[in-house]
Amino acid sequence: MSKKTYSRQIVLDTETTGIEISQGNRIIEIGCVELVNRKLTGQHYHQYVNPEREIEPGAEEVHGISYQMLQDKPVFAQISHEFLEFIRGAELIIHNAPFDVGFIDHELRLLDPAHQTIANFCGIVDTLALARGKHPGQRNTLDALCKRYGVDNSQRELHGALLDAEILADVYLLMTGGQTLLSLGSGASGSDSQDGEQGTGIRRVSNQRKPLPVIQPQEEELLRHQQKLEALVQQSGQSVWPAS
Repeated sequence: MSKKTYSRQIVLDTETTGIEISQGNRIIEIGCVELVNRKLTGQHYHQYVNPEREIEPGAEEVHGISYQMLQDKPVFAQISHEFLEFIRGAELIIHNAPFDVGFIDHELRLLDPAHQTIANFCGIVDTLALARGKHPGQRNTLDALCKRYGVDNSQRELHGALLDAEILADVYLLMTGGQTLLSLGSGASGSDSQDGEQGTGIRRVSNQRKPLPVIQPQEEELLRHQQKLEALVQQSGQSVWPAS
């Protein structure tokens, strides 16, 4: 992880035709969410990509995207410039970063074997490694982290790059002690704020997901808490917290 401090971060996720690059698998979807000074800006990059090959059945079961759905989508070469300009100079926040970075670098090498890797012009934070450091010995999948940090992932029936990036942004900010505040530009037009099913390119969208839940304690929990505080007072003779 770079020691450089970034004011601009991009939470990124991809979907692919399969797991192994060595088997010729390719990227089929890219989803990015922008953070500036640890606040969601509403600026997204979302693109479906024609992989020019079939999708492995196991991968299609995970993300629900078929090769037929991608026939009219651009190939990676057609979107590479816009995508790279969107992420250039930012710190990328990625869950299991070696997977996504490996596929992006593979696509870049297919275009130009001498192309620099994205690590040459972006910082990279692997939230899976970060979570394993904070929660050793526990499950640290994105779904597990959503449950741990109270992030609503009820819409995540299938994996999707943009939705997963939005969810990961919430998880990352909570896991690193920040807030998930959405600061939308006042000049966004109605057409810009539509997040279509087959979204493409850079656009400003409103965040339609439900707010993070606030869970109030039940009476029994409050009673146990009170009893615990009183026990601490008896043991130490003093208490940092008021007993009532």
